[in-house]
Amino acid sequence: MPVRTQLGLHGRTTVTTAPDHLRLEGLKTHTAARPQHQTPARIQSTTPRHTGSRRSLDRFGFHCPQKMESITNVTEYEKLAKEKLPKMVYDYYASGAEDQWTLKENREAFSRILFRPRILIDVSHIDMATNILDFNISMPIMIAPSAMQKMAHPEGELATARAAASAGTIMTLSSWSTSSVEEVNSVGPGIRFFQLYVYKDRNIVRQLVKRAEMAGFKAIALTVDTPRLGRREADIKNRFTLPPHLVLKNFEDLDLGTMDKTNDSGLASYVAGQVDRTLSWKDVKWLQTITSLPILVKGVVTAEDTRLAIEYGAAGIIVSNHGARQLDYVPATISCLEEVVREAKGRLPVFLDGGVRRGTDVFKALALGASGVFIGRPVLFSLAVDGEAGVRKVLQMLRDELELTMALSGCTSLREITRAHVITDGDRIGRSRL
Repeated sequence: MPVRTQLGLHGRTTVTTAPDHLRLEGLKTHTAARPQHQTPARIQSTTPRHTGSRRSLDRFGFHCPQKMESITNVTEYEKLAKEKLPKMVYDYYASGAEDQWTLKENREAFSRILFRPRILIDVSHIDMATNILDFNISMPIMIAPSAMQKMAHPEGELATARAAASAGTIMTLSSWSTSSVEEVNSVGPGIRFFQLYVYKDRNIVRQLVKRAEMAGFKAIALTVDTPRLGRREADIKNRFTLPPHLVLKNFEDLDLGTMDKTNDSGLASYVAGQVDRTLSWKDVKWLQTITSLPILVKGVVTAEDTRLAIEYGAAGIIVSNHGARQLDYVPATISCLEEVVREAKGRLPVFLDGGVRRGTDVFKALALGASGVFIGRPVLFSLAVDGEAGVRKVLQMLRDELELTMALSGCTSLREITRAHVITDGDRIGRSRL
């Protein structure tokens, strides 16, 4: 078992140095967050790094408030995160599968959807509140599951959970978090979902689901697109593995919290050894026998699988291509969304995951029938740059941009956003044939 040093879990932690490999998500089971006046043990390293302070630092550890204040959109966090993070960690967060065509397309497809704004409408009051699975949230922008967040920042998932709660929205915790379900619950109230990978040992799955229930999580997001890990060539080149001071906290007590160093991707080897490749639709029914929580199926991109999700009792669908990290050359999720929505026919909510970087992207997804969107990489990059404060700012910027887009499109509430507000490639092709 590798020697691990746990960093502080509280807010406003100051760490002057940190290891070359930053922290991934996964929490210490039954470990409460430390009070804010405590300071965590220092980890010796030759790599300068940012602190857990809400003031930002440059790559050499100097405060740079002007740089932070100049951030005007979500995308700008990625460049700053690249400067701060070790290459292995940044590449793990940023890269996609193989040629990364889908990674680019997840963004570019949004740019091909145009607006049809309405005018002379009183937009002095804009209401962005919505209801997701009977939970009221402040806006249709939620946080997707992203693994190993303590590689980005010492507080990892704990900072993300606090930011989501402060914004009045939902956070989804990854199975492969560096903070446990119990630790995330300890940060205080909040609406949280739990993302689930199904392991070969189903007793592990039962235990994990039960722990999530007891920790107050409100839904299970079942990832269904990962029987094997996609070929992520950056991880192969970097020989990616979990930094030795970190563990997948939800599995620590099961001796499954670490990864072996390999000649390619340690995560790929871990998945091959642990994740159940036999996972099928009948397992959605099986999950319903071990939990009363609603089950969202994450990874649906076709009408055929939408029909099956409904048939097997899913409570919702997340249209996702795993951040373009699994099968390359699948369409962008925004391009798949309308097909799924049409087949769902309002029988269950459909959410979008992938490529969202602007409030205009959120509006486009809602216009095409999504009940809400999930964001992943923007959270990781802002967390790396400025901890909890960075994640809060990302959520606020997207909220502000969505509000502005609604006002300029003549919509005062989410229900007023309709298909008539956007033009897609399909619309243009159809009109050209008339």
